[in-house]
Amino acid sequence: MSAVEGRLVALREQVREWGVDFRRLGLALDRDPELIRAHLDLPAVRYLATMGIPPEYGNLPDSVAGSRCYGTRALERVIILEELACADVGMLVASPGPLLVGVLIDLLADREQKEWFYGRLLAEPLWTFFALAEPDGGTGTGTEGTSGTAANSGTTLTQVGDDVRLSGEKRYVVNACRARLGVVFARVGSGVLGVNAVLVETPTPGFSATPLESIGLRGARIGAITMDDVHVPAARLVGRHLPPAQRGTWASVQTFNLLRPAVAAIALGIARAAHEYVVDHRTTLRRDERDRLDELGRRVTAARALVHLAARAVDARTSDGHLASAAQARACRLAVDATRAACGFFGVGARFDHPLLDKLVRDARGLEVVEGAAKLNLFQGLFTGRLDRDDPFRVGVGSPR
Repeated sequence: MSAVEGRLVALREQVREWGVDFRRLGLALDRDPELIRAHLDLPAVRYLATMGIPPEYGNLPDSVAGSRCYGTRALERVIILEELACADVGMLVASPGPLLVGVLIDLLADREQKEWFYGRLLAEPLWTFFALAEPDGGTGTGTEGTSGTAANSGTTLTQVGDDVRLSGEKRYVVNACRARLGVVFARVGSGVLGVNAVLVETPTPGFSATPLESIGLRGARIGAITMDDVHVPAARLVGRHLPPAQRGTWASVQTFNLLRPAVAAIALGIARAAHEYVVDHRTTLRRDERDRLDELGRRVTAARALVHLAARAVDARTSDGHLASAAQARACRLAVDATRAACGFFGVGARFDHPLLDKLVRDARGLEVVEGAAKLNLFQGLFTGRLDRDDPFRVGVGSPR
């Protein structure tokens, strides 16, 4: 085992220990998503609160096996998120931190913006939001917090003196009602290049967020945002030092390339939790049941291999997100199949008699809605030859292996 592999194994084991608290609190949080506020001192929550912040900005996470893991690499994130999602995905998505916004900031922001954003998160646990979806902007929603694309944005940024004003609506935004700051995609001009991402503080006058009822992923407190002439300093226009081609639309694509393995890892964690629930609670199985359970375990193992391969690919080259899309689509499908199959081991009343299984089914369905955009990206990869049509584990010519 190489030193890198040994470090990742130690990371997995440490996060698995942290996950014990998530599993203990998961059902209670499902009933009351604001319960997370009473548990900000849990090791996993503390880690997630700064995960992804580079060390040069002052991040000092707890040491794991003698070294610090900052969660700035896709491969590190998928290991962490699979374990915590397996423990309880509700606690995971309810925790404060920079995850999706942090990836965008790392890709796009200038030094001053990074210092401001990371400094706020290091000073205290803060929830952040990533607002791309709009009421009529598309169908791909969920933990990505997105529907449609940045290019479809109807939210507008209007120049007023040296600053700008933000107006519009966003939907399906994770942690919208908890967040103190986040990123909004808005239109500053026509066409694909006329979109910018802007950092927004939620206490600003004109900004309001309301929760949306959800059957699954209740810990995420998915909400709707309305912005009415919200004042934004010009210094908060993310990527202001870059040409338009490298700002809004391009940035959203690159961000999702890096985050799709993470979504896949969350789905994988849900599937694994369902498999482990059957293993733990059905100690005696008929031969046909044993065969079905073993097959489900093999699917989980195969999906993990694909997720890790996808993470390594985007770590090597951010623009190659096609394998990540394949991993996300496969893992989200597996989460639904695994949770339904797990119920089949406990009879027709499984979801009434086993509340955790019922929650796993609902959470898996919550992830289903992010598949659309991933499949579109996957099909583009197939048609351009960048992803092998016959072997999705093999990256096409020009992509990292």
